[in-house]
Amino acid sequence: MTNYDIIIIGAGPAGMSAASVAAYAGLDVLLLDEQPDVGGKVYRNVKQNDSKQNWFGSDYSSGMHLVNAINCNRITKYFRATVWRVEKNKRVIWSHNGESKISTASNIVLATGAQERPFPFPGWTLPGVMTVGSAQILMKSSGIFPKEAVLVGSGPLLYLVATQMIDANCPPKALIETQTLRMMMNSLIHLPLALLNMKSLIKGFMFIHKIKSAGVPRYKSVSSLEARLNNKGLIEFLFSHKGIKKSLKTKLLLIHQGVIPSTEISRSVGIDHSWNTSQLSFQPIIDKWGKTNIDGIYIAGDCAGINGSASASLYGKLAAIKILYNTEKINFYVYKMQSLSIRINLFFINSIRLFLDTLYAVPEEVLFPSDDTTVCRCEEITVGQIKLGLNEGIRGVRQLKTSIRSGMGLCQGRMCDAIVRNIMLHNTSQEHTTILAPKTRSPIKPITLGEMSKIKKD
Repeated sequence: MTNYDIIIIGAGPAGMSAASVAAYAGLDVLLLDEQPDVGGKVYRNVKQNDSKQNWFGSDYSSGMHLVNAINCNRITKYFRATVWRVEKNKRVIWSHNGESKISTASNIVLATGAQERPFPFPGWTLPGVMTVGSAQILMKSSGIFPKEAVLVGSGPLLYLVATQMIDANCPPKALIETQTLRMMMNSLIHLPLALLNMKSLIKGFMFIHKIKSAGVPRYKSVSSLEARLNNKGLIEFLFSHKGIKKSLKTKLLLIHQGVIPSTEISRSVGIDHSWNTSQLSFQPIIDKWGKTNIDGIYIAGDCAGINGSASASLYGKLAAIKILYNTEKINFYVYKMQSLSIRINLFFINSIRLFLDTLYAVPEEVLFPSDDTTVCRCEEITVGQIKLGLNEGIRGVRQLKTSIRSGMGLCQGRMCDAIVRNIMLHNTSQEHTTILAPKTRSPIKPITLGEMSKIKKD
């Protein structure tokens, strides 16, 4: 069995940064990712798309320096690798090419990133409705750009993808935005701090300017969302705007309501979590280095709380620097100077976060959808069925799971847990602190019995 100095799970900005910093200082690193290549969601396929940077922007192409940095013989890389169990003794069990392997390390860094927040409304499960993030994956990995798509929701990613579509000569048919004037007014209290990250603010204004210049219609403060299929196979999207019911017909409806941390692995291994009231999501409890309550396990990037790719890269470096100092690969002076520089950068980059979280807050209609809205896509459980279970005395996520099968499907609750939790809070007298983060058990990701039976020591 090979014993690495660090096993890093996730090859996005945080994982790549941690791997390169640790490897060039002399540590042996195992880097695992379930995608075909490095980059994560943000820098997906960046090596192949480098010549198309005019479509995806300079921020995307800047990921090349992270990709190039992990070309080091001390980094052992496996892609299309499914991590399905992580243990407190720093054993990682993962599947690759139909076989499972066991690897051990002195330290583990979880850098699994974020996932899009579920955005439930009547019709969100119809054919032709997909998330904005999924559309961007197709754009980056296959060069397939959606045509005349309607974009619905809120958040910076909505504007980013809209501008990328415009640059690729496939502008959206319309933007349907859920953020309200009240959200904007509430966010102003955080604007002075956000001004410290003027670069990001200017970038946001440039996105909006490009969308307006392209003549893309924008409908703001919308509500009462609903999607239907008409007799011609088109999606008829209905919404209320300024008190008037409107509709748009499209072949493709792209939805987005921000992102939340991916915490399946951190919850499965027993790391303590807390509820983030501004981002309305669970996140692991870590110290300023990313260290968890389990010795030797660190968390870096958006899976520890949403701050964006630039911050994720720096958090990956911080975790690696701490590990290097603990293993005596760097001295105290280097340790302090490098970490201080990173923290200063993080302060300015993260200064915009509360402003964005408030400006693009999740609307109540998303948190508490109508009774006929499907919640659990895998098992086709509706909000009304969840409420019925709660009225009969169910008080925990596990009780709901065993009673009505919500969260029992292939996604293991990834797509419904965030919705179910809010429905429980809205329809019972429970507080956030009384509803614990749902348990995640191995295998964390779906694998075959053959993969489980063929376990080899790496």
